[in-house]
Amino acid sequence: MQYILSNANVFQQDKFVKTNIFIQDGIISNISSNTFVQPTNSVVFDLEGFVIFPGLIDVHTHLREPGFFYKETIATGTKAAAHGGYTTICAMPNVNPVPDCAETLAPQLSAIEKTAVIEVLPYGAITYGEKGEALADFEALAPHVCAFSDDGRGVQSDEMMLQAMQKIKQFDKIVAAHCEVNALLNGGYIHDGAYAKLHNHKGICSESEWKQIERDLDLVRQTGCKYHVCHISTKEGVSLIRKAKAEGLPVSCETGPHYLVFCDMDLQEDGRFKMNPPIRSQADKEALLAGICDGTIDMIATDHAPHSAEEKSKGLKGSMMGIVGLETAFPVLYTELVKKGVLSLEKLIDMMHTNPSKRFGIGTPLTIGMPANLTVYDLENSYTINPDDFLSMGKCTPFAGKQVFGKCKMTLYKGNIVWEDDIQNRKSTL
Repeated sequence: MQYILSNANVFQQDKFVKTNIFIQDGIISNISSNTFVQPTNSVVFDLEGFVIFPGLIDVHTHLREPGFFYKETIATGTKAAAHGGYTTICAMPNVNPVPDCAETLAPQLSAIEKTAVIEVLPYGAITYGEKGEALADFEALAPHVCAFSDDGRGVQSDEMMLQAMQKIKQFDKIVAAHCEVNALLNGGYIHDGAYAKLHNHKGICSESEWKQIERDLDLVRQTGCKYHVCHISTKEGVSLIRKAKAEGLPVSCETGPHYLVFCDMDLQEDGRFKMNPPIRSQADKEALLAGICDGTIDMIATDHAPHSAEEKSKGLKGSMMGIVGLETAFPVLYTELVKKGVLSLEKLIDMMHTNPSKRFGIGTPLTIGMPANLTVYDLENSYTINPDDFLSMGKCTPFAGKQVFGKCKMTLYKGNIVWEDDIQNRKSTL
């Protein structure tokens, strides 16, 4: 199919320009405000008043397939991603079987090929079964994975992590670390802060996160391995990454929308506020926002982690950890950060596309000659987040009922429309 996306404000070279995008055979054939010869039967979308930017990239999602089909599938997860404007997502390895060798990765690759509507890049595990006892088969996995992680579990052994970094460096891949010292958890399940004390909950101390970041950075100094901290949530962690970058270490990190919007005093006695790491203090939130603004934090990832309704119905204490985020991330961040003057829209796009693209070497820019991987948003559309509208099988989000701006009107992957919302009245054919 040939498309012309006309009259939109298009994100180009870190700024928005009103122009037209011409798409032929899945490729962006031209970007111009002038008339461009396009084959007959081209479909034209008049996108006056909308913005177009490159397809968003999420380096931290849980698609649950294979092994946990009742929570999410690659089909439903990628449709949810398209609904949120994503065209590339990276799938964490805590599935069954864990992708720790070529044989166990194969079922996931097969399912991606058959059912994904956007690009899905799997992670390989750092250790077999994510058990922290023996290193995974990095050589067999490296050609097929975006990076290596034991997400959901911190690698507890210093020697095991050192060996992993030494070997993974040989393949020029990133170690993406879930940083958590098990010995410091003490049965906690929310942040060890004011809310936990007021409501008699067991808390997870901040040290359980930043202490392992500190250890890993020492190992990066020894090995020179590319290192990425997943879902950073503590002020101490931000400070450690800032200092490491000043040293010139090859490090990066991400945080999630919920850590930038909420603090622990916003918690409710509901499983939709339970995730790992937990929502932390106001001081942590402020440090994360400062890290976003000064470039310490490179990107924003959703940590999309769907569970069944039953698994999330047992309050803060009994519910499983994890929330969904692919369909809410951009509108929440646009509303809370851009509309409130914390970030420019251009900076937000950098954090949700450009920076993850550069760091992980994934995704495609919105330029002539590249695949048409892009998304269209109506930034003036205000609505209330309703989980019943989600395409994900997971419905649990702390943003339910929140009024936001920014609705995804269309997402294209390789020139194919993989999501559209009520834009038929803007459509015509040459």
